[in-house]
Amino acid sequence: MADEHAIQAIHADLRTRVRTFLADHDPAGVRTDADRLEFLRARYDAGLAWVAFPVGHGGLGLGQSYQSEVDASFTAAGAPDNRPHANGIGLGMAAPTIAAFGTEEQKRRYLRPLWTGEEIWCQLFSEPGAGSDLANVATRAVRDGDTWIVNGQKVWTSGAHHSDLAILVARTDIDLPKHRGLTYFLCDMHDPGVDVRPLRQITGEAEFNEVFLTDVRIPDSQRLGAIGDGWRVATGTLNNERVSIGGKATVREAGMIGVVADTWRIRPELRTPELHDRLMKLWVEAEVARLTGRRLAQKLAQGQPGPEGSAIKLAFARINQQLSGLELELLGEEGLRYSDWTMVRPERVEFTARDAGYRYLRAKGNSIEGGTSEILRNILAERVLGLPGEPRVDKDVPWKDTAR
Repeated sequence: MADEHAIQAIHADLRTRVRTFLADHDPAGVRTDADRLEFLRARYDAGLAWVAFPVGHGGLGLGQSYQSEVDASFTAAGAPDNRPHANGIGLGMAAPTIAAFGTEEQKRRYLRPLWTGEEIWCQLFSEPGAGSDLANVATRAVRDGDTWIVNGQKVWTSGAHHSDLAILVARTDIDLPKHRGLTYFLCDMHDPGVDVRPLRQITGEAEFNEVFLTDVRIPDSQRLGAIGDGWRVATGTLNNERVSIGGKATVREAGMIGVVADTWRIRPELRTPELHDRLMKLWVEAEVARLTGRRLAQKLAQGQPGPEGSAIKLAFARINQQLSGLELELLGEEGLRYSDWTMVRPERVEFTARDAGYRYLRAKGNSIEGGTSEILRNILAERVLGLPGEPRVDKDVPWKDTAR
């Protein structure tokens, strides 16, 4: 009973805080970008940005379960948001990693402009020879006094062409085994040694990039975590990535299943018994994944993350690919049309807003991005089910002596 009273008191205090803030910062007065930024900065300073973060860093030190109530109140009042679609990596990956592993100085420097959208982030992890095997990264960081000099290449970097900063994993010791010789950095994407090149996909777009790093200088003050502790920090980032993909509570028939189901309903002339059977099976699987996502969101709100993030991401990729294929079969020749092959560098992926041909091609990347399906199966098998791990002959071998 005491706990229930305490929770009710927290909810009441939050409602009072939000009402007071909105009374002092009327959303109706937000007319320009400058007004919008001033509003967002004030919300951050009031601890109403992400309430689970510490006091002084956009939060109130509360549980994650209170965030949805705060967000709903601001949305209902017509308050401007921080354009999360433009900074998904920053909000979903960089911010929680900085909050967990950063120094107080780093939190003060980076979290506020990240949340307000003043600084956009990308992720410099994968490399041509280190995608699924991320611990095998070859990008080197060599210390030079209070600075690290970084050389190497990264690939599949979403949004690098409009990013200000990046989370970066680089090798700082080649004499240690691959998992123990890594260090985690915060990289300025405006450094003259950073070269971002578009990576055109099968869809015709270039939402991804390859990034070449040539003598990029990173101050040691922008190192996140201890030297050689990069793998542990990166694992925290990747867990947050999978949660950000799978931990969102959605409504029934959101995403691809809704697109295909709507086509089925309004185009009865396209139906066949075989397609109906496949659609029903995928509808059930999509609903199971959605409900699992809701369960994960509830566990996260209570501070109890589980393996559902990896499981949902794995299911999401398979279901999306099967649904996009089913949609093409349903539409027949009409599904083979492709509206626009212009090479653009989009700010966000408009998956359901495009045509069926685009969805079919773009879905092929779902089983690669955010952790390949093969790696996720290994994680679930070994860490959740407790099955024997695959032989890893290079686990204790110095990285310089491993075959590449």
